[in-house]
Amino acid sequence: MTVHFVGAGPGAADLVTVRGRDLIAACPVCLYAGSLVAPEILSWCPTGARIIDTAPLDLDAIIAEMAAAHEAGLDVVRLHSGDLSVWSALAEQTRRLDALAVPYTVTPGVPSFAAAAALLRRELTVPGLTQSVVLTRTSGRASAMPERETLAAFAATGATLALHLSIHVVDQLVPELIPFYGAECPAAVVFRATWPDEQILTGTLATIAGSVAEAKLERTALILVGPALKPEDFSESALYSTGYDRRFRPGFGSSAKGDEA
Repeated sequence: MTVHFVGAGPGAADLVTVRGRDLIAACPVCLYAGSLVAPEILSWCPTGARIIDTAPLDLDAIIAEMAAAHEAGLDVVRLHSGDLSVWSALAEQTRRLDALAVPYTVTPGVPSFAAAAALLRRELTVPGLTQSVVLTRTSGRASAMPERETLAAFAATGATLALHLSIHVVDQLVPELIPFYGAECPAAVVFRATWPDEQILTGTLATIAGSVAEAKLERTALILVGPALKPEDFSESALYSTGYDRRFRPGFGSSAKGDEA
């Protein structure tokens, strides 16, 4: 028996990996994260599967379901929205499973920031503008931010910011960010990316909070900030330039050590 943690992606069922879909179809027990998982994904469960919405359950109850399935020799698929590498509560569940000697696997999913970037049709790292993306959030009831991980510290780098779980305080974030990025810095909010009711708001740091208030968005939205969201004057990378010598296209010039391919 194995517990299979699967990232269910941002919303649209066809963004689940093939591996994830196959695991869902093979497991007689499915634990899923409430309204964050599309109903179509649950339709892939085998006939007669035990399907449990974990939204009303605490951690003890969730682990109890897994332990019961383990005793019965039944594989479990545990669905979380987005990808399991960030804000998924994976660590606390696997720590409990380790203590119980219950085996598990982890299958990645499309993260919300990647889905949002795709909807905006933007690359979040643009040559000469930014080469880093910071995935962060503000403190909440479920988990406080460590003291060193401040918004000002991240903003000071000039990186593209992907602010999760923070839409309810967007009016407080803007004044903190403007000193580092400027009021005219591009900003966007993507609500329920890839769901039928998705919304995309674009503007600047000076306007984005007002747009959010007008749209009455209070949850399930990602805030993106940085010049990469509206690139205008930037240099092209050397990777595909005529004079760039690389492993699979040798003889065109000098290659910088450490660059890919």
